[in-house]
Amino acid sequence: MPFLELKKIREMSYKEKAERLVELKAELLRHRATVSAGGAIENPARIREIRKAIARILTVRNEEAKIKIRSSNPE
Repeated sequence: MPFLELKKIREMSYKEKAERLVELKAELLRHRATVSAGGAIENPARIREIRKAIARILTVRNEEAKIKIRSSNPE
């Protein structure tokens, strides 16, 4: 089960999504830095979860942008 579900992402405002995206990218950067420095992280699967959460947020944002474009350009 994903730690950030698609349903919750869709309920977030644009600002909340942007803030969460920044937090997730910073967390991913910290984990990657730890691994590249030769350290071990507590939960290696967390990196995959973070990457997928980032992808989900970006996907929802792109879908919303396409819907907005289509609704403003009726052809």
